[in-house]
Amino acid sequence: MQTLLQQIINGLVVGSVYAVVALGYTMVYGILGLINFAHGDVLMVGALVAYTAITFFQAAIPGLSPIVYFALGLMVAMPACMAIGYTIERTAYRRLRNAPRLAPLITAIGVSFLLQTLAMIIWGRNYHSFPQLIQTAPIEVVTGVFMTPVQMTTVGLSAAMMVGLVLLVTRTNMGRAMRATAENHRVASLMGVDTNGIIALTFIIGSALAAVAGVMIASNYGVAHYSMGFMPGLKAFTAAVLGGIGNLAGAMVGGIVLGLVEAIGAGYIETWSGGWLNSSYQDIFAFIILGIVLIFRPTGLLGERVADRA
Repeated sequence: MQTLLQQIINGLVVGSVYAVVALGYTMVYGILGLINFAHGDVLMVGALVAYTAITFFQAAIPGLSPIVYFALGLMVAMPACMAIGYTIERTAYRRLRNAPRLAPLITAIGVSFLLQTLAMIIWGRNYHSFPQLIQTAPIEVVTGVFMTPVQMTTVGLSAAMMVGLVLLVTRTNMGRAMRATAENHRVASLMGVDTNGIIALTFIIGSALAAVAGVMIASNYGVAHYSMGFMPGLKAFTAAVLGGIGNLAGAMVGGIVLGLVEAIGAGYIETWSGGWLNSSYQDIFAFIILGIVLIFRPTGLLGERVADRA
């Protein structure tokens, strides 16, 4: 039972990060019908920019609280990623809105490789040790079950961002404009909605979420490097599809479910396989579950696009 509870906590931590990143995928798909495969690399840029900023501030202004350094890192990483998201939308995707679906897909993959290459040129190929600003010493939350302050911060920040995004989309004029644009670009434009601005804003918000997720991942694992965005990006895309891509609630549910499946599977895979497999094979559970869901419920766990619910 202790092992199960520990793996559930681990799954919630990982799943909350997947959910935050998946929201970026699902927002863009809900409005444009586009899979932004460069989203995971925006996450990577956020982690590396935060690493550089924190290192700079620690050298330039020594003696500050670790939480202040962490906040300063986020305050630099988020605008940097927001600018990258806007630039990607403006230069790579805007002219391809009416192009065949294959064109923006290939462009997204190209942008992903471009960001990885630029990051490799700027920060090098080596792994960078991310400053441990939040304590990593485990705290016993239940007898035999532990959780670190970094994990608590990750879950808390993720929950706050998910709630904030839902409130933004459902309770504000900006959110109403986003849903109208997702429903029909042309009609929304005729009604006075600045559709170009709304689409750009969607990329900006998604990139800001990715920046925070990148910093949380780097803080949790203690490293940042130029290729770190590939697997979280792939898992987040899987979570978005699992929950129902284009559906905000689906992205959140898909992320949490995927994290729980991975963590519980990693904890018991060696027992279930009779010693043939170990926890390094945990990724197979995510894609097995995804395959089963897509076979029996192709629209995902929660179904339709957000545009159909606007």
